[in-house]
Amino acid sequence: MEALLETRGLKAFYGPIQVLHGLDIAVQEGGITALLGANGAGKTTTLRALCAMVRREGAINYGGAAMNARQTEDVVRLGIAHVPDGRGTFVDLTVEENLRLGAYTRSDREAVKQDFARVYGYFPRLEERRQQQAGTLSGGEQQMLAISRALMLRPKLLLLDEPSFGLAPIIIKDIFRILRAINREDRVSMLIVEQNANLALDLADHAYLIETGRVAISGPAAAIKSDDSVRRSYLGY
Repeated sequence: MEALLETRGLKAFYGPIQVLHGLDIAVQEGGITALLGANGAGKTTTLRALCAMVRREGAINYGGAAMNARQTEDVVRLGIAHVPDGRGTFVDLTVEENLRLGAYTRSDREAVKQDFARVYGYFPRLEERRQQQAGTLSGGEQQMLAISRALMLRPKLLLLDEPSFGLAPIIIKDIFRILRAINREDRVSMLIVEQNANLALDLADHAYLIETGRVAISGPAAAIKSDDSVRRSYLGY
C-alpha cells in the first residue's frame, strides 16, 4: 500500500513552546493508523498540526503532494476531515443542520442527499433526532454526530481525536464497529488518537507510540499489542 499521508521531521509549537520534535509518521491508503501515548505526549497536537491549526515545521505530504503551505480551509478541501476532542458539535443547531455544515464545501447536491442516507444508515439514532438541537443529545449521540458531520465532507482521510472519551462501553463498541465498516466499505483512511490503547490496536493496522513529542515505537498494531514489554512500559496494561 502507498502512503496517503506522510510526515517527515514534523515539529509543532504553541507560541515559543515546542511540542512535537520531528515526527515521522504515515497513514497508508485505505489503512487505519493509531497514535498512542500518555496525556501530553503530543497526540492531539499532531492532528492539529496536520490541519494547520498550530505553527508547524517539517514536511507533510498528502496524496504525493506537499501540503505544508496549506491553510486549515485548504486542508478540508483536500478531503481531510477532523473529528476533534470534545466533539465540536454546534450545540444550538439541529442534527440535520450540523450535517449540512459538514458538506458546505460540496456542490454535488444529489451526492450530498445520498450521503445523508448513508450516515443515517450508520447511525439510525441520528435520523430519529434529525430535527433535535445537537446540544440536547447524549454524549454518545454527539460523538456519532461529529463523525457523521465529518463523513458529509466525503473525506479520503478521517482524523479522529479520542472518539471513545467519556462514553459508555456499549456505545464505544458500537462506534468502533461502525468506524471499521466505514474504513472497509467506503475506503476511508483513518488516523486515530485514542487513550484506550487496547481498543485502538484492535481497530488499527499500524500504530505509533509517542513520548514527549517523539516517536518511541512504531510497527504493525498486532505486533505492538502482543509485545508484553511494550504494553507494560508504554500502554499501562
